[in-house]
This record gives sequence, C-alpha cells and structure tokens, in this order.
Amino acid sequence: MKVRLVLVWLVVMVGCAGCRVGGEAAGPVIGITSVYKVSEATGSASTSVNFAYIRAVADVGGVPVVLPTIDDERIIERYVQELDGLVLVGGADIPPAVYGEEPHETVKEVPKQRYDFERKLIAQWLESGKPLLGVCLGMQFTNVVAGGSLIQDIPSQVGGNVRHRGYHTVQVEPGSLLADIIGAEQIRVYSNHHQAVRGLAEGFKIVARSEDGVVEAMERKEGGFGLFVQWHPELTDDLAGRRAIYGALVQACRAKKR
Repeated sequence: MKVRLVLVWLVVMVGCAGCRVGGEAAGPVIGITSVYKVSEATGSASTSVNFAYIRAVADVGGVPVVLPTIDDERIIERYVQELDGLVLVGGADIPPAVYGEEPHETVKEVPKQRYDFERKLIAQWLESGKPLLGVCLGMQFTNVVAGGSLIQDIPSQVGGNVRHRGYHTVQVEPGSLLADIIGAEQIRVYSNHHQAVRGLAEGFKIVARSEDGVVEAMERKEGGFGLFVQWHPELTDDLAGRRAIYGALVQACRAKKR
C-alpha cells in the first residue's frame, strides 16, 4: 500500500509539468533528495529537507518534488523516468568502507536507508543523462558511486587555513561550465563540510578549488548536464549566484525536453 501511495503521489506531482499556470506551462519537475532520520526516543523514522533547496528550485521556475528514501527499485526507476532534473542534497558522511578505507574518528555515516536508496538513484540517474546538480554530500556521493574517493577530514588531513564551515573564496577554472554559469573565475561561497573529493572518478573534471587545494566543484565531461559544488548556493547571501546555479539546472532540463 505504501509503495502504491508514493507512486500515485509522484504521478500527480509529475503531472504538474504538463499543466498550465497563469497561461504558461509549469516548469521542469525537479526531484530533491531528502535526509532520513530515526528518533532515538521513539524509534520512528522521518524524512525531511531544508526548505532552502525547495525555494531555490521554485524561484527559478522549477517544480520541486521531495523524494523520500524508499529503497524500492520500482520507485527509483519511476523517479528516473518521470523527473526532469535532480538535486542531491547535503547530509552526513559516506561509509569509508565503500571506497576501501577505515573510518576516521570524525566520520558520522549516513543511515543505511539513505545510503542504499541514493547510491542506486545516483547510478541510474547518471546512466539517464538527465540534468543533475549535486550539493555538498551530493557531490561527494556522486564521486564515490562513480568510483572515486574522499578526504575523510579536512581539518586533520589538509589543515585549517580555509574555513570550510562558513564563507570563503573559491577559484573557478576558466572556460568551465561553472565559470560560464556564474560569469566569473572567483566566487565567495558558503559551505558546511569536513570532507571533500580526493580521488576523482572517471568521467568528471575538477573545475574549482579553494586556496588550500581542496576540490570545490566538478563537472561531468560527457553525458549531459552534471554540475557538483561543495558549497551550499541555496544558503548563501549571494542571491544572484544561487539563481545562476539552480537556474542553470532548470534551463538544462528545459533544453533536454525540447
């Protein structure tokens, strides 16, 4: 019954892509992954997402749909078939065992429920070639699913010269998609993380770094729009930067549908 209800809900939401609002067709339907939590007090599970992601998608003309972490192949396949674009949100850490390492003492792993769901979703979404935006953990998760590895703890393994939990400056590669999107080769960003890409997966390229050399953004080389940033554009006070990045995702979805 639960599976059927979720599918019906998704079909209704996806139907919005074809409806008309105020005489204009509604925008592309953008799936947004969610955070899975189990209450220590009651044992009950919940799924949620920071509203900033929803607002960022809606403000640039997308139709946001929050995706619960249901590890069901039928539902994952339906997401990939029906959604126009996908945002992978932030969260806790990927289990280091996945990329062949013992966990650093600072690692706090994502719940298995979320890990099992999202790794399948990411793999299938990359195969689809549909537009994808990865934010913070979303960037790290994609890199690991595609065969890469991570720095497990920046403060102890890289150093503390750059404040990766707060605002700092990022240098962007000239000629990259990201540079074209933001219209600059430097950007002030807000981030909140202690891990980052170390071994880059095949099929991706690094397009931004912070002053300490930490990877701050990567892009797909081929296979459709795929932009991944280590910071949180949806939380920044740079409204133009937020709209540029989320707007690029929505525009890529529109272009693919033509």
